Amino acid sequence: MGLFSRFTDIVNANINSMLDKAEHPEKMIRLIIQEMEETLVEVRSTAAKNIAEKKSLVREIRNLEASIENWHNKAELAISKGREDLAKSALTEKHKAKEQVDYVREQLTQLDEYLNGVQEDAQRLQEKLSEAKRRQETLILRQQSAQVRLKVREKAAVHNIEDAIGKFERYQQKIDKVEAQIEAYDMTQNSDLDSQFRALETNENIEQELELLKKKVVNA
Repeated sequence: MGLFSRFTDIVNANINSMLDKAEHPEKMIRLIIQEMEETLVEVRSTAAKNIAEKKSLVREIRNLEASIENWHNKAELAISKGREDLAKSALTEKHKAKEQVDYVREQLTQLDEYLNGVQEDAQRLQEKLSEAKRRQETLILRQQSAQVRLKVREKAAVHNIEDAIGKFERYQQKIDKVEAQIEAYDMTQNSDLDSQFRALETNENIEQELELLKKKVVNA
């Protein structure tokens, strides 16, 4: 089963409404365009057959008109020769040809009306097809635009993540620097304290040694 069951379904179709309701509008528009193109091919094929038939009817009318003239001339000839019987027969054939011409002309008139209708139908269908293709172009542009916006946002998200990581690393470096300064200060402070104790110990040794020298000199 096709998307459309009749030609009028295509002409009367509200493409925008169909696409708005479709779950996958890009797929729907492809199907619509495909069916329209196939229908347009059928319409043009039908028109071509009818045009060929019209040409055939035109040729038939010309031949019948020539036959009418020919029978009329024969009737005149028969009268001039005193052959009334032949003249009547010729006139009978002439009237038969005229009746046939009238019938074929009526067919030709009906065919012309049909061809005009087919031409109008083909024009309306072509307009609908053009409308569908414009809608398809709009959908393609919207899809491309959405993809571009998505890529931009993805890149922005990555940039934000990288920026956050960079900031964290800079904060970590600052913290490391402060901790290093604290450690250096503690090491320096401890070194000064040790020096003071060593000085005290040195002074005490000197005092002890001085007392020993004094005692030694006095006893001598």
